[in-house]
Amino acid sequence: MTVTPTTMTATPTIDVETRGLTKIFAARHGTARITALENVSLAIRRGEFVSIVGASGCGKTTFLRILAGLETEYEGSITLDGLRIDGPGPDKGVVFQDHRLLPWLTVGENIGFGLLDLPKTEQRERIRKYLRLVGLQGFERAWPAQLSGGMAQRAAIARALVSKPRILLLDEPLGALDALTRVYMQRELEKIWTREKITMVMVTHDVEEALYLSDTVVLMSARPGRIKKITPVHLARPRDRENPVFQNLKKELLVEFGLRAKSLFSYEI
Repeated sequence: MTVTPTTMTATPTIDVETRGLTKIFAARHGTARITALENVSLAIRRGEFVSIVGASGCGKTTFLRILAGLETEYEGSITLDGLRIDGPGPDKGVVFQDHRLLPWLTVGENIGFGLLDLPKTEQRERIRKYLRLVGLQGFERAWPAQLSGGMAQRAAIARALVSKPRILLLDEPLGALDALTRVYMQRELEKIWTREKITMVMVTHDVEEALYLSDTVVLMSARPGRIKKITPVHLARPRDRENPVFQNLKKELLVEFGLRAKSLFSYEI
């Protein structure tokens, strides 16, 4: 099992470890306090692809924001490579649902935006390398408005990877794409993960997407967010979505979401 509730001491093979992670948002203007995460303890091994799934409001994005260092007030602990996460930094790359490319910069300038402290020659080399990695060679001088949705997300992934982070965090990175582009981008994301050998943690609502991409799928319960189920995915890559084992895993997770199977591809609440 690649991601497990843990009480062990972090080892060199563990990238991310949380112990009793709890996040409570303070009351504002007469509203009640909200417990987004409660007693979340797990370990993510170096180089793994892990997906966090669950219903809206279960704390998935909150967990990712804490891991990114964007939320620093919480109970319990969370570490990256044994060191407490206490803020954002170049060791953590983040890709959001919308690409967030700066429209007044070219694709190359967007990708190299975080490299301004490096010598120009190294900046150019890295930009070229990651343009090739995401299949955007030849688009260095294009403007974001000239890119399709899938191309813009590939540029955003390149921008997140160019500083060579220890971990890549993906918050619904393909959620805004049409169905066909989304399937294509899932394949591209898997290729990038395979080549870079980087730890990736992705938040998604799409169970099939999680099973296609991940070594392990972590299902969160409804608020307050707790770990409800951990599903290792022991299937060869690239994965066949029609494989009976794949479909059975998908069925099990959908049932955990509170959906009852009417047939293999049809569910009802």
